[in-house]
Amino acid sequence: MGHTEMLLAVAGLDSEEIRERTSRLASGDWSSFAPSEQVAFSFVGKQARDPASIGDADLAQLTAFFGRERALDVVWWSCRCHYMTRVADALQLPLETENVFKDPVPPKASVK
Repeated sequence: MGHTEMLLAVAGLDSEEIRERTSRLASGDWSSFAPSEQVAFSFVGKQARDPASIGDADLAQLTAFFGRERALDVVWWSCRCHYMTRVADALQLPLETENVFKDPVPPKASVK
């Protein structure tokens, strides 16, 4: 969940909001989330466990809640995240120990 927590911090959530949200996500009980989020979480979970089982009905359900373009965003982003997780796991890459996006330093302007 380290990267999830980092992305939630980048989105502006404070430490308590991140703790609460990740606890709800990890619990598997998503009834407190919006129906569209529940559909997305179910899709992503199914895709992680058995990607070959994804069928037309799964995509139709995403499309019903998100529209075609946003449904494609869910599919694309979840594919990317699953891929990156598998690469990081295979190479045994550690998570960052701190939020690399916190207080970014803008590049210095070039002097002319």
